[in-house]
Amino acid sequence: MQNLAQWFKKYFSDPEVIFLTIFLLLGFAVVLTMGDMLAPVLASIVIAYLLEGVVAAFQRRGTPRLLAILVVYLAFLAFVTLLLFGLLPQLSRQVTQLFQQIPAMITKGQALLMQLPVYYPEFISQEQVTEIIGVIRQEIATFGQTVLSVSFASVVGIITVLVYLVLMPLLVFFFLKDKRLILNWVGGLMPRGRGLADTVWKDMDRQIANYVRGKFWEIVIVSAACFVTFTFMGLDYAILLAVLVGFSVIIPYIGAAVVTLPVIMIAWFQWGWGSDFAWLTVAYFIIQILDGNVLVPLLFSEAVNLHPVAIIVAILVFGGLWGFWGVFFAIPLATLVQAVIRAWPREEVLKNPAVV
Repeated sequence: MQNLAQWFKKYFSDPEVIFLTIFLLLGFAVVLTMGDMLAPVLASIVIAYLLEGVVAAFQRRGTPRLLAILVVYLAFLAFVTLLLFGLLPQLSRQVTQLFQQIPAMITKGQALLMQLPVYYPEFISQEQVTEIIGVIRQEIATFGQTVLSVSFASVVGIITVLVYLVLMPLLVFFFLKDKRLILNWVGGLMPRGRGLADTVWKDMDRQIANYVRGKFWEIVIVSAACFVTFTFMGLDYAILLAVLVGFSVIIPYIGAAVVTLPVIMIAWFQWGWGSDFAWLTVAYFIIQILDGNVLVPLLFSEAVNLHPVAIIVAILVFGGLWGFWGVFFAIPLATLVQAVIRAWPREEVLKNPAVV
């Protein structure tokens, strides 16, 4: 008990440390308990972060802030309209076509599996192939039931989308227009002695802004590159696969590994083991290599100094807590933890404030 008391006194004797701890705990509690209700607010904050960079660029060129906000906001509304009436119908059509082709793909896959015992009898038997086919059929039946249940809940989904379409544009506009007013109001509610919290906030504000804007452009560029490549090579479902590959960059390492499977499978079902399949596979992996080794260093000017294991753990933890937004913000949240650890007063600092 004495050791615990000494540890508590060592790290929590500073009022700024206590304030930062309470602030972080309250923030996590609010998101955990009201995350679903606050989802439109979180999404609007993300979009406002994206647009704030463009507004600031206009301001640096002498444009008044209000005029810059109006121009950027109208361009944002035009972009959303293009997505709703241009991209989404194409995606819906290709998803429908893909589901219609699944039975033919299953038949072709079963024929390939049935040939394995003939060519490789020492590695796989006919009984094992039959068992694998049974498991695949069971999983497909389960997936079909899931899709059916989702279709029954589509009315609720439509209502949710309508709420997002109404609330989010309004929230984005006010976050941009009243940014300084909102920040000053929030700052006025906090105590004055919050130097540690301000240090962490400035670091995180820079990191999150860089991360969100970088991820947006990474999604756009990777999706466009994949769409041009898939369309040029004549791959089916080019728009759908390009969007999947683009959004896969949200989840480092894991996303690229998961989305590779449908791309390769659709290419194989379309062409088999031919030259077209080989060239498509090479082109796809070149895009992935350029994304990881060229595009990411260019977009993210402030590299996130996190070990790959820490990134994967952050994705699993925060994704399990908050779903999509937890996955999207896994790296900034992990960076927040790292920033708090770096800024946390060390023992020598607590004994002698002059020590840096």
